[in-house]
Amino acid sequence: MSDLPRKAVTRTVKLAALPLGFAGRATWGLGKRIGGKSAEIVARELQHRTAEQLFRTLGELKGGAMKFGQALSVFESALPEEVAGPYRAALTKLQEAAPPLPSATVHQVLAERLGAHWRELFEEFEDRPAAAASIGQVHRAVWHDGRAVAVKVQYPGAGEALLSDLKQLARFAGLLGPLIPGMEIKPLIKELRDRVAEELDYELEAGAQRRHAEAFAGDPDVVVPDVVHQGDQVLVTEWMEGTPLSEVIADGTQEERDRAGQLLARFLFSGPARTGLLHADPHPGNFRLISGPEGRTRLGVLDFGTVDRLPGGWPEPIGRSLRMTLDGDAEGMYGHLRAEGFVKESIELDPDAVLDYLEPIIEPAVAEEFTFTRPWLRGQAARIADPRSPAHQLGRQINLPPSYLLIHRVTLSTIGVLCQLGATVRLRDELHAWLPGFASAE
Repeated sequence: MSDLPRKAVTRTVKLAALPLGFAGRATWGLGKRIGGKSAEIVARELQHRTAEQLFRTLGELKGGAMKFGQALSVFESALPEEVAGPYRAALTKLQEAAPPLPSATVHQVLAERLGAHWRELFEEFEDRPAAAASIGQVHRAVWHDGRAVAVKVQYPGAGEALLSDLKQLARFAGLLGPLIPGMEIKPLIKELRDRVAEELDYELEAGAQRRHAEAFAGDPDVVVPDVVHQGDQVLVTEWMEGTPLSEVIADGTQEERDRAGQLLARFLFSGPARTGLLHADPHPGNFRLISGPEGRTRLGVLDFGTVDRLPGGWPEPIGRSLRMTLDGDAEGMYGHLRAEGFVKESIELDPDAVLDYLEPIIEPAVAEEFTFTRPWLRGQAARIADPRSPAHQLGRQINLPPSYLLIHRVTLSTIGVLCQLGATVRLRDELHAWLPGFASAE
């Protein structure tokens, strides 16, 4: 099927062309500089051309390639502005849109999964997709009982494409590094591969969404559409209107940005306490701002295909360690990190140095409210990424236990979105309300 290249050799050739194209443009740039163009102008042209090829290819392939691109999009704020600027528009395109499948293919999938008379389930069905993402696309429809619904249809061959893409991307991780400076590509790809089975299982997704819809039913701040029908490779949920967070990032007022940021932080930290699950795909395409009664804006949440299971809510050691760091208790914090496996037994670190390393990172939790900005995140990324800095050397010695890997990535991704919003958020209030161990380290 031409719209979703499925043969491994076809997809491999397309992915392999990314680093080769980058090398070719570097040679082209050298020639331009010899010909008299300034290095700054040539670098800017290279970045534009690289961004266009990278994200056009990832979007066309869908599958794991596009999932990889979407994961990168939330970290855009951490990149230096001269790099992030040319990439920003291309990254944003991957958050909500991809080339759609032909209507005939969609109808075939619906007939196979819902039965030959699938149209009788709907009063109306729009062939043109309302949104298209990495493993499926969404169509607007009206269910047979009159409810407006979203019909999520999984791309045929999506599982094969996901695994194939991520396997090839892992091979090229070293070459892809220069395309996104400062990013740790290999661990990100590995985590995405580990989550493939859950992403493809719409029964698991439906269960996670139902649990969230029940927990947040009637909530004044968060809206989760309920599941209407679930089948193999087809998921029908209530339709939700609203302004995509990507549009708020691009054109929203400061009031909208602040409100979106506060609600996003509230959902992140309250979700595990209320559902035992952590929504693990926090890119802007999965959130909406919804105008509610009496002018109260709420956050709409979509796509529960990737979740982390936290049956006891947030792990208490996170709150305790954060509280000790805020209190400047270097010895207590260090001892707690060692006990939880963040510092291996074979390594000895200076507790005060660890405190100095962590304090800038937890700055958003210090004040009553904090404004998340791209320059702040870039400063944090540069401090830790610079091989010459003490922070870089110390960071390499701190261990992240496997059970915290997804929590860590989701938290960083959420911070990335908050910085894209430029939102002023009362983060400490959410930590007090929802993070066990934060209010008191006793």
